[in-house]
Parts: sequence; structure tokens; C-alpha cells
Amino acid sequence: MAIPFPTIDPVAIHLGPLKIYWYAIAYITGIVGGLSYAKAMLRCFPLYQGTSRPPLTPDLLERYAYGSLVFGIILGGRLGHVVFYEPLYFLNNPLEIFMTWKGGMSFHGGLIGVLVASFIFIKKHNLRFFALMDMAAIATPIGLCLGRLTNFINAELYGRITESPLGIVFPGAGLLPRHPTQLYEAIFEGAILFIILGFCFRINTIRLKTGSISGLFLLFYGAFRFVIEFFKDPEAQGSTTNAILTHGHLLCLPMILGGLIIFYLSQKQTIDAISKKTC
Repeated sequence: MAIPFPTIDPVAIHLGPLKIYWYAIAYITGIVGGLSYAKAMLRCFPLYQGTSRPPLTPDLLERYAYGSLVFGIILGGRLGHVVFYEPLYFLNNPLEIFMTWKGGMSFHGGLIGVLVASFIFIKKHNLRFFALMDMAAIATPIGLCLGRLTNFINAELYGRITESPLGIVFPGAGLLPRHPTQLYEAIFEGAILFIILGFCFRINTIRLKTGSISGLFLLFYGAFRFVIEFFKDPEAQGSTTNAILTHGHLLCLPMILGGLIIFYLSQKQTIDAISKKTC
């Protein structure tokens, strides 16, 4: 027996003609909450950037988050969805590219956007690339979790038809129950990944080998996402392929490989200094 879909209005707040969507709340909460968490972790577990670079401070993190990070996530995430998943649709409906409140953001596109924006910020402030990326990595699962919960509220990006007791009949997706893959992702790519990275960041021999956390993030996210892709409905992702491996699978493979390489190379570093817990 299928679980009934808990109908929730995609609009969280109605203020006359103004509508505030859960999608917007998820993004804002993810960025603000992620920044607060990263700043708290940095205060307790400092990073060492060497004597020739300024220290990575909570103030720098805040400037990065509210500038480069926001720009990279929104622009890269939206363009990634347009290019990777529904290029023909948006080619015929170009104005809808700007209608982000309707949903449709690609994590892989957002990652590319964040990397480009971060590179510019790092050059400007003379920071170590992976030191900043490690801080972004431990905070990202918060936004991922909230984003997937919003996908569930919007009844989008659902999974394949299933006889599993976890199946849910999504509105607009037929009468048969489907895997709630949005919730699978919220749990594994959000909550579980958050716990794994938070635990590893507390270990000096991992945290101070710059790039380790970034490598672990790419590795675990890519692996979790790769497995969950088998339960997703390709058509709900904007693809009609019947192949065993979907676009999502193919986009995850470079992440898994890149994560392994980054983590492996990070372990060859000599730890510059052991920063002790300060709170």
C-alpha cells in the first residue's frame, strides 16, 4: 500500500501579490545555516595556510558566502539544469531560464559555478584553494538536504514506479507509487554526508591535510548520488533515455574519480602545523 503524498503548498508565505516559495527559503536557510556552521567549526578547529598567506577567518568566510558562493550556486545551478537536463525545452522557452522559483537547479552545474566564483575570490584574497573548498564542503550538505526536501514538496524529481512500501503516489505522476528519491537524497547526500564530513573535520590529521575534506565530499556525494540514480525516473529529470546509466550517473563518475584523486594527493602533504581545538 502506497504512502499518501502530504500535499504542501509550494508557496510558503502569501503576502498579497507577493509569494515566498519554499524553494527560496531553502536556499536562504541553507546558505545562512551553512555559513554559521562553517564559522563555528573554523573557530573551534582552525586551518593553517602557511606563513605567506593570511589566515582563513570567519569574516572572510562570510564575505565569500554572501558574494561568490551565492552567485556561483544560483547562476551555475540554473545554467547546469538548462544545459545538462533540458536544453531543447529551454531553447524553445528561453524566458523560463530566469524563472528559478519554478524549480530546476543542477547540483553539478552549481558545483562548477561555485568553483569558478571561488577561484576568483581566492586569487583576490591570496587563500589556499582547497582550504576554502574544505570549509564549503562541510557546510554544503545542509543546503543539499533542504533543497531535496523542497523538491519533495514541489513533487518534482521523483523516482521510478515501485512496489516498495516506501512508494508514494506523486501528483501529476500517474496513479502508481514511486520511489521518493528526493527523501533518499535528503538523508544520504544531506544528513549522513553532513555527519561524515563533520566527524572527519574534527580529526587533525585529516583536516590539516588540505583538500582531504573536499575529496571526501566529492567521493561520498558522488557515490550516494550514483546509487540513488538507479531509483530515479529519467523523465522526471528531463531525460527520456532508457539506458541503464542516466545523465546523473555519468555526471557522478567524474566526481567519484576526482574525489579519490584529491584525497589521495592530499595525504602526501606534510602537515604544516597542528591546530588544537580552541573551544
